[in-house]
Amino acid sequence: MKIPLNRQSAQPIRVQIRDYLSRLIQSGKLPSGGRLPSIRTLSTTIEVNKLTVIEAYSLLEADGLIHARPGSGYFVNTTVIAPTLKSNFAPSQKVIIQENGGGSFLEQFTASLQAQQHLEIIDFSSGFPHASGSDYLHRIAKRALAHAAEDLFRYDFPQGQLDLRQQISQMLVHQGLEVSSDELIVTNGSEQALSLVMRHYIQPGDWVIVETPTYHGALAILESLGAKVIGIPMTGAGMNLELLEQYLHTHYPQLIYTISTLHNPTGITTSTAHRQHLLTLAHRYACPILEDNAYEGLNFEPVPAPIKASDSQDLVTYTSTFSKTLMPGLRVGYLIPTKQHYRHLVKQKLLSDLHSATVSQAIVREFLASGQYRRHLSRLRTHNLQSRNVMLQALSKYFPEGVSWTVPQGGFFLWVHLPDMPIAAICRDAIAQSASALRAIAQNILIATGAAFFPDQQGYPAMRLNFSRSPQEIEQGISILGKLLKRYLISDITGQAA
Repeated sequence: MKIPLNRQSAQPIRVQIRDYLSRLIQSGKLPSGGRLPSIRTLSTTIEVNKLTVIEAYSLLEADGLIHARPGSGYFVNTTVIAPTLKSNFAPSQKVIIQENGGGSFLEQFTASLQAQQHLEIIDFSSGFPHASGSDYLHRIAKRALAHAAEDLFRYDFPQGQLDLRQQISQMLVHQGLEVSSDELIVTNGSEQALSLVMRHYIQPGDWVIVETPTYHGALAILESLGAKVIGIPMTGAGMNLELLEQYLHTHYPQLIYTISTLHNPTGITTSTAHRQHLLTLAHRYACPILEDNAYEGLNFEPVPAPIKASDSQDLVTYTSTFSKTLMPGLRVGYLIPTKQHYRHLVKQKLLSDLHSATVSQAIVREFLASGQYRRHLSRLRTHNLQSRNVMLQALSKYFPEGVSWTVPQGGFFLWVHLPDMPIAAICRDAIAQSASALRAIAQNILIATGAAFFPDQQGYPAMRLNFSRSPQEIEQGISILGKLLKRYLISDITGQAA
C-alpha cells in the first residue's frame, strides 16, 4: 500500500496516515472486515517508524473504524447502516409540577438486577454497558493491586487518590474541560456525587428544576429530600428554555439539574448554543446548575464542551462516572464542585464513607495511565454504534406507525414515544404495569417504563430501551415488543382482543 505523505507539512505523519486510510475505509475501497497491512509491512513500505504506524492505527481505532485482533493484526470494522438518522421526537410541552414524592426507582433497579439472574430474559431496561474487557482486566487489576498493596493498610483522602485525580484531570482536558486535580472529588459512582450535591443545595420544600423526562435516580434523591420539582419538557434540542425562564422568574428554584450530553433517558445531546443560553439564564437568575454527564466519552461524534467549561461565575457543578464507560461494579465516579463549596462537600464525603474503595480507584487509575481506557472506549463505542443501528432497523421494521423515537449519537439508550391515541391502551394495559407483570406479558422482555422518568409519574406514554445488547437479542426483543404494541393497537381500534 502506497500512502502519499507530505513530510514538509505541519500535519503530523500519523495523522496523514490516519486520514488517508479513513478515506479508503469510508469510500469502501478498504471493505468491512478487511485486514490492514501489518505494522512492520506498512512502516517499511512508506518508510516511517513502526511507532508512527501504531499511533495512526490507534487513531483509527479510536475513531471506531478498525479493531485489533490479538495475534492477527488490524481489521476494518463491519458496519450496520441505520435506516435513517433523523429523529421525529416532538413530545407535548407540558410542565409537570410535583410537590410530593412518588417515584419507582427502587422497583426499576431491582427488576433489572433480578433479570440478570435469568439468561432467558432480554433486558432492555438496564443502565449497564456491554460486558467486555475481561481479557485485559485481569492484567490491569493485577498491576493496580501490586501498586496499591501498601495503601490497603491505611485510609486515604476523602477526595480520592491524588494520582487518580490527576489522570481524570488530564482526561477531561480532551473533553474541553480544564480543571486541576485539587478541584476534583472522587465518589462512589455518580449516584453518590448527585446525592452529595443535592443534599448540599436543597432543603425540604425548595423548588428544583429538572428536565422531563430525566434520570429516575435523581428524582428519587429529590423525593427523599422533600424537594418540590418543576419538570421542564424536553424538545428535540434539549430542555425548553423559554419555559425554563418563566419558572426561574416565578418560582426562584434552588437548583437546575440537567444532563447535557447523551441525556438519560432520551439520548439527546444539546448544542453549544443551547448550553450557552442555559448558562446565561442561570447567571441571570443566580440559580446553580448541576450538570450530570455520566455518558460523556461514549459519543459517536464530537460533542460540545460541558457547560461547566464556560462557567465564569462559578455556578456549575459537574458530575460523571466510570460506571457507564468502564464497569458499574467498580463504583468510581467524580464531581467538580464550585470553588466555594469544595471544602464542604469533601467534609460531607468524609462523613459519608471516609473515602472510596482503594482497589477500585487503583484499577481505574491503571486503566487511564496505561492508555487502555481510551482503547476500551473505542471498542465500546464501536459496539454501541453497531447495536444502535441494529435497533433502529428493528424499530422501523417491527414497530407500528405513529410510534417515534430519538436517534442518539452515543451512549446506549434511546427513547420511544408512544402517541396518546390510539395506542394509549398499551400503556394502560401493559407498559404501565409492574416489571414482573410486563415480563410475563412481553415474553421475557424487560423494559424501563416511561412513567418512571417523570416527576410523580405524570408524563406521556413512552419507554427507554438499552441498545447495548447483542444484535441477535435486539432483533428478537424488538420483534416481540413490536407484536405486543400492534396487538394492543388493533385491540384499541376494534374493541376486540387481537
